[in-house]
Order: sequence, then C-alpha cells, then structure tokens
Amino acid sequence: MSSKALIAYFSRAGDNYVGGSIVNLPVGNTEVAARIIAKLTGGELFRIDPIKKYSNDYTTCTNEAQAELRADARPELTSYPESLDTYDTVIVCYPNWWGTMPMPVCTFLERFDFSGKTILPLCTHEGSGMGRSESDIKKLCLGAKVERGLAICGGSVKSAENDISSWLNK
Repeated sequence: MSSKALIAYFSRAGDNYVGGSIVNLPVGNTEVAARIIAKLTGGELFRIDPIKKYSNDYTTCTNEAQAELRADARPELTSYPESLDTYDTVIVCYPNWWGTMPMPVCTFLERFDFSGKTILPLCTHEGSGMGRSESDIKKLCLGAKVERGLAICGGSVKSAENDISSWLNK
C-alpha cells in the first residue's frame, strides 16, 4: 500500500437496511469502513457529498437512488479534491445501491484522470456483494489499475478491521 492514498467515500447516515431491519444509523456503515482504512493506512479521507441530500427515509431514498440510476444521473457534489496528482492509490468506498455504486460516486470518478493510478473499491452491502461496481469503475476510469474489491456486510462493518487490513495488504 502506497503512503500516498486518498480514501474517497460516499456514505449515508439515517434509516438504513441492516440485518433485515430498518435501523437509524448516526454514522453510515461505509463511513465506518472508510475511517478504519484511514486508521490503517494513514490515508487522507474525502467525503463524496452530493449537494442534493437523499431522504432520511429508507424507502424514499431507495426510490431516489433508483431514479438516478435509471437516468444515469451525475449529481453535483459539494466539493472536489483540488487534484489527485499526489495520490498513487485511491480507495473508493460506497454502499451497493441497485447493484452498483451510488451515482455521486460516478460524478467523483468522472471528474478526474485516473491513468496510472491504482483504485481499490470497497463496498458495503446487506447481501448483494460488489454487484457490477468493479466493472463500472473500470469503464469510468480508463487507464487505472482497478484491483479486486472488498465487499463487507454493513451490519458487520464495525468488526471488519481484520478483513480490511488483510485486503489492503494483498
């Protein structure tokens, strides 16, 4: 793992589906994973934060996310890193929404040239794994080396440090 790593993550607090129930999370599962990665790597955290917020209500949020996916939307973000030039590795963390990453992650990925960089995808989910997100990242980030991702069950993320560490050290 290069010491020059950016951990770009999209996470949503509020009502989330965890272990078969809707649970109100003060911190989204993907943010928990991103913070574990930052602790393990010393990498810099960057939150992928859309200007238009998703509903706190789980069902409404899933409907919003599905509509964005169908429209191939690129929601504008509140901010972007000035440059990725100082990073060799970008760890992209996101929940699985409708079989891939949320559309704000696509907005982030399309903003930069990832040629020559290594991308490590990490996906939180409740049974759907990585979905097609790895192949979607490869399509958006031509010239990047996209490594095999890690899928973590969101309900288990707080106890996933060993799994994350093993994945990072491969």
